[in-house]
Amino acid sequence: MEMSVNALSLSHRFIAEHVHEGDLCIDATAGRGGDTAFLCGLVGDTGKVIAFDIQQEAVDSTRTLLESKGFSDRAEVHLDSHSNMDAYAQPGTVSCITYNFGWLPGGSHDIFTRAETSIAAIEKGLALLEPLGVMSLCIYYGRENGFSERDALLEYLSGLDSKVCSVLVGSFVNRPSCPPITAFIMKGR
Repeated sequence: MEMSVNALSLSHRFIAEHVHEGDLCIDATAGRGGDTAFLCGLVGDTGKVIAFDIQQEAVDSTRTLLESKGFSDRAEVHLDSHSNMDAYAQPGTVSCITYNFGWLPGGSHDIFTRAETSIAAIEKGLALLEPLGVMSLCIYYGRENGFSERDALLEYLSGLDSKVCSVLVGSFVNRPSCPPITAFIMKGR
């Protein structure tokens, strides 16, 4: 069986190693709901997932997917910016936060994440993470949103205090057309 290796599959492998039954997780960019549903499967009946998106279309898609999988009872989906996530969870309580920076899959490429709110969301997320909590970031760039968010995120990540967290960044250097970049943050490691 051949398995596709892409930013999302790497992200899911990393997350699966760190999320357990009963955990509280955040999907900071709900999109079509794939990561939200994935996290719901990992946290089980006793866990909870909080998801955010600024587009009603994304919130509706996510809710529909969760309902079809029987996960509606373990997730909250909010029409709000990921930069407001600290209004929904307490510091030190979240085991995993996942981000997909860029645009809504299948949606308008004129609506996309921006460095200002994305970096604010990562900063707030670091405060929300429990000791040994993790973040997974997939950075999609090019097209209408260009390279400014990618560059700002990579600069920000490289400046994070190594005494607070470890950051691993991976690139598909042999793939054409602006392949997504993965980044993993491990708090307190």
